[in-house]
Amino acid sequence: MAGALAGLTLWSKTGKPTDIRMEEVKISFDDIRYRAPYKFGGVAVDRATLLNVECTVRTRTGKVAKGFGSMPLGNVWAFPSRTMPYDVTLGAMRQLALRLGPVTAGFKEYGHPIEINTALEPEYLKAAAAVSAELKLSAAIPKLCTLVTASAIDGAIHDAFGKAHGRNCYATYGPDLLGPDLSAFLGADFKGERLNKYLLKKPRTAVNLYHSVGGADPLLKADIVKPVGDGLPETLPEWINYNGLHHIKIKLQGDELQWDIERVVAIDRIAQQTRPNVDWRYCVDFNERCPNVAYLLEFLRKVREKTPKGFNRIEYIEQPTARDLHANRGNVMHEAAKLRPVVIDESLTDLETLLLAREMGYTGVALKACKGQSQAMLMAAAGQKYKMFLCVQDLTCPGASLIHSASIASHVPGVSGIEANSRQYLPAANAPWAKTHPGIFVIKDGTLRTAELTGVGIGAVTAG
Repeated sequence: MAGALAGLTLWSKTGKPTDIRMEEVKISFDDIRYRAPYKFGGVAVDRATLLNVECTVRTRTGKVAKGFGSMPLGNVWAFPSRTMPYDVTLGAMRQLALRLGPVTAGFKEYGHPIEINTALEPEYLKAAAAVSAELKLSAAIPKLCTLVTASAIDGAIHDAFGKAHGRNCYATYGPDLLGPDLSAFLGADFKGERLNKYLLKKPRTAVNLYHSVGGADPLLKADIVKPVGDGLPETLPEWINYNGLHHIKIKLQGDELQWDIERVVAIDRIAQQTRPNVDWRYCVDFNERCPNVAYLLEFLRKVREKTPKGFNRIEYIEQPTARDLHANRGNVMHEAAKLRPVVIDESLTDLETLLLAREMGYTGVALKACKGQSQAMLMAAAGQKYKMFLCVQDLTCPGASLIHSASIASHVPGVSGIEANSRQYLPAANAPWAKTHPGIFVIKDGTLRTAELTGVGIGAVTAG
C-alpha cells in the first residue's frame, strides 16, 4: 500500500518539527445490542457495530505516540437503502474500514492531522468506489458513509497527535502546530485566520443534554408494549426525573403530519406536567423525511396553533427534507428559517454543501464526531464565520465516541447542546466509562459536565 501512495503528498507542506507521519493502523470491531429499538427515519434500529482504531504515529524528531478512536458504523443513517438489507450496507462499511486502515498507514508524508486527513480524503473516496465495485452493490457507498467509516481513524490520529505533544487536542490547532491558515481548507474568506480563533482554550463546564425521544419510544406507561425491565427508565416522565432533563430531541415521521403534530403536543404536555418550572427546549428532527418544505411549514403552523408555548420552546429544526440538495433545489428553507433555525445534518459533507445549504435558506449546522474530527473543526469555524446556529449531534455514540462528541460540544463556542442517547439505548457499552468520566456518563441535572475533558489527546482514557 505504501507504494500505491508514494506519489501522494501534502499540498501545504510546512516542515514543522512537530508534524507526524503514520506508522501503523489497527482496525477492530465490536457488535452490541440496543436495550430497546430506536426508531428514526422510519426505521427501528436494535444493534450497532463499533469501529475501533488504534494508530501509531511518529514526529519528525522521532517521538512515537499511540492514539485511539471509536465510532459506530451507523449504516442505517449513513448508507440508507431500499434495495440493500442491513447486513449488506453494514458489510460494505466493515470492508471499507479494513481497506482504509492500510490506506492510512501507507501515507508517509509528515503533517498535522487536519492536513493528513485533507490529503487522504480523496484516497478514502477512491477506496469506497473500489469496495462498491468489488461487492457489486446496487448503489455506491456515498460520501457521507465514507466520512463515517473514516471518522474513527481521523479521531485516532488527532488523539495520537495530542499525546505526542502532551496536549489536549484542542490545544493543537494554533499556528505553533498547524502551519496553514484556514484559507488552505476553507477558501479565501478565511485568509489569515487561524483555527484556534474559533475554539475555546478550555472546555465549558457543562453542555446541555438533548434527550432523544425515538419514533417508537413509549411516552407513558400505557404506551409500553413490552417492558424492558432492566431497572432503567422506560417512559418520558421517568427519564425526565432520572436525568433532570430540560432539553428534548423529538424524532418525527415526516410522512404523517397529524402524528408529527400530536407527538410534539403530547411531549410538550408531559414535559410541562413532569417539571412545570423548567425552561424547556426542544429540537424536532425529521431525518430528511418531509416530502417538501410545505409539509414543514404546515407542521409549524399547526403546532403553534395547538400549543403556542410549546412552539416557542422549539429551539431548532433538523434536516427536514432530502439530503441531496442538488437534486432538491426547490426545498428552500427561507420561510421556515424565519420561524426557527433550520439545521443541515445529513447533507453536510464538505464546505460546498454547507455553502449550498446557506443559499437554500438553512441557518444552522449540526457538528458530528462521526464525520471526522477534522471536518467538525473546519465546519465549526465556517459555521461561526457565517453566523450560523450550532449544535452537536450523535450517532448513538457510546463510550469513547461519546467522549469525542462531548469534547467537540464543549470546545466550540455557541453550541446549543448535545444529543447523547447511548445512555438510553446502549447503557451496557457506557458502563465501564462511567468510572473514568462520570461527568459524561452519570447525568443528574440534564447536562454533561464537560470540565473534566482536559486530558491529553481527545480525552478518552481507556475504560477500566
